[in-house]
Amino acid sequence: MRTTRALALALLLLCPLAQAANWTPGAWKDEETIELQTIGPEEGEYWFPVWLVVIDDQVYVRLGTRAAGRVEKNKTAPYMGVRIAGQQFDRVKTTPAPDMAEKVSAAIGAKYWSDVFMRYFSHPLTLRLAPEPQ
Repeated sequence: MRTTRALALALLLLCPLAQAANWTPGAWKDEETIELQTIGPEEGEYWFPVWLVVIDDQVYVRLGTRAAGRVEKNKTAPYMGVRIAGQQFDRVKTTPAPDMAEKVSAAIGAKYWSDVFMRYFSHPLTLRLAPEPQ
């Protein structure tokens, strides 16, 4: 009986390891939002949702002025936390991708109908997201 309990406890503790998050951009192309985490100097941890697109198996986000400001003040830059499709990644590298801004904007316009209105707001920062190399 004692061995059975110990085995059950060990399995419960190991289950999260077996279900570790996998960075699979192709699987997320139809996801509506991705959540980004910044650590601000005054407010601390802050999670916020943004639209995403997957282009050439890379995840991109287009950020408005407020979100771009959060990223610029992020104490863990160039890394941030990411939540997508029920998975969480604690250390994702963000790389500014101004060369992809037009392509990302066009992809967002094709994916999200309400971009008809949102495209007229300022979006000063386009980011490529990638997991921290192992």
